[in-house]
Amino acid sequence: MTMQKLTILGSTGSIGVNALDVIRRHPRRYQVIALCAHHQIDRLFDQCLEFQPRYAVVRDAQLAAKLRCRLAEVACPTQVEHGPEALVRMAKLPEIDSVMAAIVGAAGLQPTLAAAVAGKKILLANKEALVMAGPVFMRAVRENGATLLPIDSEHNAIFQSLPFDYSGDLLKSGVCNLLLTASGGPFLKTPVSDLERVTPEQACAHPNWVMGRKISVDSATMMNKGLEVIEAHWLFKVPAEQIQVVIHPQSVIHSLVQYVDGSVIAELGNPDMRTPIAHALAYPERIAAGVLPLDLFEIASLNFERPDFERFPCLALAYRALREGHSAPATLNAANEIAVQAFLDGKIKFTEIPKIISAVMNQSPISVLATLADVLAADRAARRLAEQHISE
Repeated sequence: MTMQKLTILGSTGSIGVNALDVIRRHPRRYQVIALCAHHQIDRLFDQCLEFQPRYAVVRDAQLAAKLRCRLAEVACPTQVEHGPEALVRMAKLPEIDSVMAAIVGAAGLQPTLAAAVAGKKILLANKEALVMAGPVFMRAVRENGATLLPIDSEHNAIFQSLPFDYSGDLLKSGVCNLLLTASGGPFLKTPVSDLERVTPEQACAHPNWVMGRKISVDSATMMNKGLEVIEAHWLFKVPAEQIQVVIHPQSVIHSLVQYVDGSVIAELGNPDMRTPIAHALAYPERIAAGVLPLDLFEIASLNFERPDFERFPCLALAYRALREGHSAPATLNAANEIAVQAFLDGKIKFTEIPKIISAVMNQSPISVLATLADVLAADRAARRLAEQHISE
């Protein structure tokens, strides 16, 4: 058995923690070479002690100095670095095989793109690499022979439900639609008139999944699902018209593929991110993830409904961005990140999030994205506009 060597971008977040839980169950299969985090140095310190990576990366020099001192006190040999340039270096280390791309937001774009250019196996949990830079990122994957495996439970479910030799040709594969399931978040049944009084704590209380604050708010607005629609377009070469969102509150069916003969193939499981992580880590093999098998008798029933675009205007905005193409998804993503942070900081109401995104999209010209510089320019411009709207 060949030891797979990994860099984990975002090791202290929920995806990174779950990935390390799977990895610790298989010490003869996986070796962690680099752990990269933002600011949670207490958790990163514990991870360094357990997994003994060669490198650890944090946000800035001050945090790096603190972590370096603590590791020296316990004679841990991990080398500590900091900053965006260090993240990029960790993503393209010659000795690694795979990169777990789990940094949330635009900050994860450049190291994930670096992994693609380096021809690595990319376990993709960072939506923004595809949402912001779909054409640039996918070209880098193709031209450099990188392997792309989705970690999001929905995209991983679709990947498992498509034909093994699927190449992006829907007609040839007999596929007619992709069905992305969504829990509906914590406000599925809340009267629309009450949504403007939603607090950050309420928005972050997801009924099924334990996630970070930003992605929890995205789930509450269903922007998270909108970003996944854009991601699915790039991963599977499917137009917006053939990607349907289905609200499924139990989060047991993670997504489905509809075939032209009437068949619908679904991937089911308990809502635990260790399942898609284990699938991607071991693909095309299967390994234990520590997840209990699904008990259909306990579940008893499964429910489905169409999304209400009045309740979830962010989902409609994401479909609009995908149809407009080019820089529109990058604009959508940037405006959303700024608006969500403003909501978490108490500067705007929950219902103002889609209003700010819509205003930024209306004011932003659509431009072609040929390079990473084009992507970052569109991102910066949208952020400035969003900040202006928040400060008004």
